[in-house]
Amino acid sequence: MRHDEEPRIGVFVCHCGSNIGGWLDVPAVAEYAGTLPYVVHSEDNLYTCAEDGLAAIRKAIKEQDLNRVIVASCTPRTHEPLFQATCEEAGLNRYLFEFVNIRDQCSWIHMSEWDAATEKAKELVRMGVAKATRLVPLDRSTAPVELVAMVLGGGITGMTAARAIANSGFEVYLVERRSVLGGLLNRLHKIWPTEESPRQLLDGLEADLEANERVHILTGTEMVDLKGFVGNFDVTLMPVEGNGDGLDLKVGTIIVATGADEMKPDGLYGYGEVEGVVTELELETMLREGNLPEIGNAVFIQCTGARGQRVTYCSRVCCMTGIKNAMELRELYPEASINVLYRDIMAYGISYEELYQRARVKGVGFIRHPKEEPPRVETGPDGKVRVTYRDVILGRDIVQDVDLVVLSTPLVQHEDAKELAQMLRVPLGQDRFFFEAHVKLRPIDFASDGIFLAGTAHGPKDIEESIVQALGAASRSLTFLKAGQVLSEPIVAVVDEDSCIGCGNCIEVCPYGAIELKEGGKRGQVAEVNPGLCKGCGTCPGACPSSSIQQLGFTDEQILAMITALANGGD
Repeated sequence: MRHDEEPRIGVFVCHCGSNIGGWLDVPAVAEYAGTLPYVVHSEDNLYTCAEDGLAAIRKAIKEQDLNRVIVASCTPRTHEPLFQATCEEAGLNRYLFEFVNIRDQCSWIHMSEWDAATEKAKELVRMGVAKATRLVPLDRSTAPVELVAMVLGGGITGMTAARAIANSGFEVYLVERRSVLGGLLNRLHKIWPTEESPRQLLDGLEADLEANERVHILTGTEMVDLKGFVGNFDVTLMPVEGNGDGLDLKVGTIIVATGADEMKPDGLYGYGEVEGVVTELELETMLREGNLPEIGNAVFIQCTGARGQRVTYCSRVCCMTGIKNAMELRELYPEASINVLYRDIMAYGISYEELYQRARVKGVGFIRHPKEEPPRVETGPDGKVRVTYRDVILGRDIVQDVDLVVLSTPLVQHEDAKELAQMLRVPLGQDRFFFEAHVKLRPIDFASDGIFLAGTAHGPKDIEESIVQALGAASRSLTFLKAGQVLSEPIVAVVDEDSCIGCGNCIEVCPYGAIELKEGGKRGQVAEVNPGLCKGCGTCPGACPSSSIQQLGFTDEQILAMITALANGGD
């Protein structure tokens, strides 16, 4: 089927149940599409993405000799690959397909405007048809994948991911900045709900890694440089202390499992100023080492530094840690008064709700204080820690002298996370944790292919969640390693070297570092796009003063055709 023949376009308009059909006249849109130039077939379907809808596309391509296909439905983020594959099955190049989003861009935002929404859907389809007449077939290329993975971070998340990859038969480098593996688990006393020592978990996992010849453990080491793209990353590692030679690696995939830190609550509730005020991890260390002083009374203060005090978010795991440790103190000192001061308790999941209920039965007190009246901590006249707080149930202030105040602080991102994010060319979110490509569709992927995310580097989470996410990241990594090659999307930027003036604007705006200057062209230097790094974001064509860069699939000609179709109203 030749793409340079006169376009024969098929348009399929989806009701999407009531998501689209409940808010605009889908049959009228399909009927209108049939009147547009080069459209030889149009129909509406209840669910175009269902098997009967896909079968209708395949049938029409063959019977109507279609050489362009348009689906007007929901969002390309979820369904474009499905429709492209359907076209390909029927013998049509997958890039001769155009998606028109009449759900997100029409029905969902014009729910009370039936007639206007219908007219807008017609306009969107008209623009899609105009672009489709100028589509050209594109081909995906393949590149070999280096059959080696690298995991950044040697905590429970990174160790779990490394073991899963190695057990699947692939070589993996486990890189940890500290001198030992284990991360924050090295500082914990017990794990809920098993109440076992974290050391048992870590020792077993570390023994598995050391016994596997495919695992290379590099402690006291950090990544200092990264080049390349999915399947072919060039990594430079160096000792953290700067002593010794560096190591250059070629790896196919990377997992970011660098963990998080406990926030130090300097200046809050007497921390660092009043003796007897500690954080949860400091208490865990005291419990583990057995150097806890005699305690008659203790107070836990939740949300220290979180939820607007220092950071905006709820750290989720603080409540469970505080409750677990309050229970531990209660068991060690049965006669002691152990109270938890809180704004809200976040005990998510069945096991943590059970922990909360057990703590109440065991006699741990839970006292709610107003958000606008946080507890006050100072040194009392007898040298003990004095805590003053407002009890919302009693409606009055309580003054209590205690032996220990424990501050439940949030997990926060490492200080050097921004530098690592820039090196990896991946984003940080507003809370400074690493940001996934899509919270639902690609929750452990980055926008940069071949780099995956797991554990508390992604945000606060408990051990179980971190392990599950580590296995997910390992599985995503293995999809590339097992395939042995990677398919690259052709929706990338291309440069006309004859008109390129070598100004470098495109390099400045490219968020993926995919463009470099090379020798050549009429002016001595021209831009060169690395298709393995380019994500087709469209930033560089907008910055090019000489229109020398075009994005395949969204060329100037195609975009202008859409604008003209809209402006001319179909005339």
